[in-house]
Amino acid sequence: MSTTNANLFCALRAAFPADLAATAIETGDGPGAPLHYSWADLDAATARIANLLDSLALPPSSRVAVQVDKSVEALMLYLAVLRAGHVFLPLNTAYQASEIEYFIGNAEPAVVVTTTKNFTWVSRIAFTAGVTHVFTLNDDRTGTLLERAAFHGDTQTPAVRGADELAAILYTSGTTGRSKGAMLSHGNLLSNAQVLKGYWGWQQGDVLIHALPIFHVHGLFVASHGALLNGSKMIWFAKYDPKAVLARFGEGTVFMGVPTLYVRLLAEPGLTPEACARMRLFISGSAPLLLETFKDWQTRTGHTILERYGMSETVMLTSNPYRAEDGQRRGGTVGFPLPGVGLRVQDDAGQPLPTGEIGGIQVRGPNVFAGYWRMPEKTQEEFTADGWFKTGDVGRVDADGYVTIVGRSKDLVITGGYNVYPAEVEGFINDMPGVAESAVIGVPHPDFGEAVVAVVVAKPGAPLDGSAISATLKGQIANFKVPKAVFVATELPRNTMGKVQKNLLREQHKALFAA
Repeated sequence: MSTTNANLFCALRAAFPADLAATAIETGDGPGAPLHYSWADLDAATARIANLLDSLALPPSSRVAVQVDKSVEALMLYLAVLRAGHVFLPLNTAYQASEIEYFIGNAEPAVVVTTTKNFTWVSRIAFTAGVTHVFTLNDDRTGTLLERAAFHGDTQTPAVRGADELAAILYTSGTTGRSKGAMLSHGNLLSNAQVLKGYWGWQQGDVLIHALPIFHVHGLFVASHGALLNGSKMIWFAKYDPKAVLARFGEGTVFMGVPTLYVRLLAEPGLTPEACARMRLFISGSAPLLLETFKDWQTRTGHTILERYGMSETVMLTSNPYRAEDGQRRGGTVGFPLPGVGLRVQDDAGQPLPTGEIGGIQVRGPNVFAGYWRMPEKTQEEFTADGWFKTGDVGRVDADGYVTIVGRSKDLVITGGYNVYPAEVEGFINDMPGVAESAVIGVPHPDFGEAVVAVVVAKPGAPLDGSAISATLKGQIANFKVPKAVFVATELPRNTMGKVQKNLLREQHKALFAA
């Protein structure tokens, strides 16, 4: 029997530099900024929080659900959950009560961590669902989690975990409106981080400018794991301010962002080749990068953005090359499958398609998740008989091996890097008085990539107001899911089978947000 501990925390901790007094994270904004956290601080604080979790005598691999504002302490909590051998469940800070109620009911966490300002309503949901422990954590280093952890020791032996054991669950909405919990193992996350370390040329002296949220794959796994596994300092922004981020490019070498962040940086007059002279690599993902943005960035900075492609279920799958000898970074593509990742394009009948033909993208590899939490039927449905995961994305692979994503088979809308599934929003709209039916679509948006738009049909004689519908939705769902425009129509376009033709609605409203 192997005695090797495959706990992801152990691999990250082993990569800390020899000089533990060196700065691991420096805050670029927030209360008291700049604050400096050493590698020793990360080690001690994660030990204290892990010891607190140990003291609760939780069942092995308990879920720890976390909905807090971005802070260094929130990252420490994630690392401590790994260290204690439990399962981290990050939740978008924009989620409202109905969404949180579903996640807590489905995941059945043993611990919930929320902000002090949300404690009243979150704890009511948690305690009603049978959660025993609810802590608070704020972005100013206050809250009951840190207060309780302060009484515990700053050394701790990481829990022994196998590579196939659960490390995190990420909820990703389904087209039926029911969210699915993608189960990611210690091995999934570590294998992907190790591949990206080599593929993106992480090197000694790299400094990551971290300006992404940490409740999804991009900011929590791709960015944070990358810096930690390389023993690299992070300059940490709790909130995205393009002017403040740009001012730190002179100290950084790596920046990761969604297309929206690049669009907003391009609006800054100070974005010049001189301002980016020290930077080594700009990476974009989580939403399609417009070719216009890709070219504008080249012109303004002298750098070529590296676009990549991944999912909650798989972490990163493909990437444009970092090294020139491996090929060009081509705008409009997401590059090549990463080392160890298999990618194929098939038709609806499950047959392989020739080079250049568009079809459903399927993948396999050590980074691909085991399945959806407590959804064995859905898991079986999303994997082929020979073990490939059906991503739901539609694309093609050209003669040079570059992958291009051309659409999504399930009408997913990606706005500002966040996933919105129309059926979920439609469900809330259809429940409103006077609404007969609705259709939610995504249309091009110069800042967010795509914007959510709703077309609503009223019941006979019922007066409907689009702005009132939006206002009601803002109290029910996360703000990024709320349509930026709501149109009231007499009917929805349908084909002969009665299916709503959303492609016609997208065509009708495609110029809505044109510059």
